[in-house]
Amino acid sequence: MTIPNDCPCGSGLALSACCGRYHDGEPAPTPEALMRSRYSAFALGLTDYLLESWAPETRPDALPPGDPTQWVRLEILDHGESGDEGTVHFRATFREGRRWGMLEERSRFRREAGRWVYVDGEPSVTRLKPGRNEPCPCGSGKKGKACCIR
Repeated sequence: MTIPNDCPCGSGLALSACCGRYHDGEPAPTPEALMRSRYSAFALGLTDYLLESWAPETRPDALPPGDPTQWVRLEILDHGESGDEGTVHFRATFREGRRWGMLEERSRFRREAGRWVYVDGEPSVTRLKPGRNEPCPCGSGKKGKACCIR
């Protein structure tokens, strides 16, 4: 797998200056930063990081290998923190083969020993049926036929 230069979270920063530093062990300073780094980890297939950043009581034993999901866009809709608890409401657009979808979730986070961890969320998945002449679901602003829908 080729590691991209731009961070998959959509910040506009280089991966090394954004989520990559959290993947390398630096603690994420906020629930939003952890959410972005987890999204990037899903996009990059970094399952070890995903499991390490998950609260022990809700962490699965493993994640399925070879996930065919291609994550293409992250939108943070709302976020906040109070003490050692935080929330992030996000929308993530994905592609599986020729099918498109959108995952929306209100995630809960908790700070443990100075590190934020993902606790759980309320996910909702919607299938998208983008048309060739509609804006591309990746968020580029281009028509689908000139971007990802070919």
